[in-house]
Amino acid sequence: MTVTYTARVANARFCGFSKLLLAWKGSIYKVLYKEFLAFFAMYTAISITYRFLLPDDQKRYFEKLAIYCNHYASLIPMSFVLGFYVTLVVNRWWSQYTSIPLPDRLMCVLSGGLQGSDERGRLLRRTMMRYASLSALLILRSVSTAVFKRFPTMDHVVEAGFMSREERKKFESLHSPYNKYWIPCVWFTNLAAVARCEGRIKDDHTLKLLLEELNVFRGKCGMLFHYDMISVPLVYTQVVTLAVYSFFLVCLIGRQFLDPNQGYPGHDLDLYVPIFTLLQFFFYAGWLKVAEQLINPFGEDDDDFETNWLIDRNFQVSMMAVDEMYGDLPMMERDRYWNDSNPRPPYTAATLFVLRKPSFQGSTFDMAIPKEEMHFQPLEEIAENMEESVSRHPNMALFNRLLNAAPSHAGFMSGALRRTSAQLQRLYHSPSIDQCISDDDDSESCKIGKGGSLPSGLGQDPQSTVCSFREEKPARATLLDIQFWAEQEKRSDEDTVMSASGVELSHTRQEEEKQEEIPSPALELPPPPPPLASRETRPVSTFHQPSPFPSHLTSHSNLEHCSSQPVINHHKATPSTPHPSQVSFLTVSSFEPQRFRSLSMGSELTGTLA
Repeated sequence: MTVTYTARVANARFCGFSKLLLAWKGSIYKVLYKEFLAFFAMYTAISITYRFLLPDDQKRYFEKLAIYCNHYASLIPMSFVLGFYVTLVVNRWWSQYTSIPLPDRLMCVLSGGLQGSDERGRLLRRTMMRYASLSALLILRSVSTAVFKRFPTMDHVVEAGFMSREERKKFESLHSPYNKYWIPCVWFTNLAAVARCEGRIKDDHTLKLLLEELNVFRGKCGMLFHYDMISVPLVYTQVVTLAVYSFFLVCLIGRQFLDPNQGYPGHDLDLYVPIFTLLQFFFYAGWLKVAEQLINPFGEDDDDFETNWLIDRNFQVSMMAVDEMYGDLPMMERDRYWNDSNPRPPYTAATLFVLRKPSFQGSTFDMAIPKEEMHFQPLEEIAENMEESVSRHPNMALFNRLLNAAPSHAGFMSGALRRTSAQLQRLYHSPSIDQCISDDDDSESCKIGKGGSLPSGLGQDPQSTVCSFREEKPARATLLDIQFWAEQEKRSDEDTVMSASGVELSHTRQEEEKQEEIPSPALELPPPPPPLASRETRPVSTFHQPSPFPSHLTSHSNLEHCSSQPVINHHKATPSTPHPSQVSFLTVSSFEPQRFRSLSMGSELTGTLA
């Protein structure tokens, strides 16, 4: 019987485990005392030989040998190898226990799924449950020495009532060189199909659930068979055993007490009994004995599994569940707390202390918070605080702009529009940018921000979308009030404009490459425009595509020109004489090259408008 001491260590007390040291059955003393006596006897024999039988010259040689063995004994990695081995064996031992097939789930499904209180229904349920118990018996008989001693032949299985004589003939007629523990499970499935055809199993869902539980039961039987066939690799077991035995064989010589008169280091004291060496043997050799017992728990050791007891219990419980307890229900009645809205079972005097403990409400239930921190704050104040924190950290806005300005593989137009859209969305929600109002006066220019400086991250992108327009009124325009593209032109004019645009685009890229070589400050404002007399005008072509927005969205702003190409070295733009069938060209000054940017969405405008 397995040694059980759980109740003795239910409560931790002073010297609680010390009482367990006196137990003999299943103890380390019972397992290790023979090896321990043999080791001590060999140590004593070598010590007596060294002290009384060897001459002086041989004693000197033995002392050198003992010092050598003691020095190199630490090179054996005994703790490392033995620790991993025992951990592996303990995990395997528990997995084997959880693989023992138990019929509890199967018998509950069978009792509730196979209907019929007549003799035919009772026979079906008992036979199917007996087949499951027979399958478990056959696999346990194959892996456990205790079960095999109880049922050494199939005649004993038939005589015990697990198998009838006709079933034995059918079992032995099926020739297979492999273990045939699975045959009763197949009989179970065939009988379940018969019960379904007879209508005793009401639906296919119940049949499916019954067969699933049987497959779980059969899978555990298969796992026991595989655990018995596939052991821990033999080389691992040999390495661990050799490491322990060789270490203590070396200790028989290396741990001897030498003559103190010779003055060897560490041998100033002469004792006859090596106490710590014996304790080391007790611990390490006992650790190895633990692995030897647990590597096959289906034997007859004190702590091995009680397989015969499991067979008796499972067979008796399963037959009672599917036969005597089928349809057996106690009379239903109202419980004693029927009219009690707060039922509470009573306590004995030994457990009355539980009532004095408060109920657990949560780890934060008793947390104390100051009253001034308990009031809700308006969302408007929270938004203002967030905007102030963003304005105090302009580097974050610059970092976001750099992320949004990453090169895109979708083309020049789509990349410029995405970057401009992200920047405009940030500007649209920013309260620190003033509205830009354009007049006909050449001396006035748009104000940028409240302090006349650029917002963080603007005015530095060489691939910016430029839109020049005149606002009819300084009101703030929405995102959909701006028309990005001009109306579609005639095909003949479009060819001319596109060719001119290609020339201008190549010229602009050359100027951009030259400009990038000269570093410029990030937030420097463009210098004031030169006088009108010194301006040189030249036409700037644009890409013309159909407008993606309806024409009625341009009621708030009079769009004159929109270009998605990068415009560099332009200081001030003035509209020239428009073509009859095209949108207006820009008159761009080439004096003092400076990057120019204006925004195509929202109501803010950055740059200088004529």
